[in-house]
Amino acid sequence: MTTVPPLPPRPDYCQLCGRTIALLTRHHLIPLARHRKKRNQRLFSRQEVRTCILWVCRPCHNHLHQVLSEKEMETSYHSREALLDHPAIRRFVDWIKNKPEGFKP
Repeated sequence: MTTVPPLPPRPDYCQLCGRTIALLTRHHLIPLARHRKKRNQRLFSRQEVRTCILWVCRPCHNHLHQVLSEKEMETSYHSREALLDHPAIRRFVDWIKNKPEGFKP
């Protein structure tokens, strides 16, 4: 019987914009929906797919999915650093980082 490894601990802040937020969501850096693809299975273990996450606020999470497809996330943007290197994501993060917790763009 395989045990599922625990998720990374939930911080008190968004791991993209750095704002202190009470309610954070899990963003899977390797999209769960893509794990059935052969390329994904070759590159990432099931454990990596389930536990490689960022804790992000809802505005950041929504923006990630507006800007990137799941295939792009799988192939090029499966780390925090890679996400922040994307110009549209960096612009958004820089813009929202000083907004209050309840702010909705």
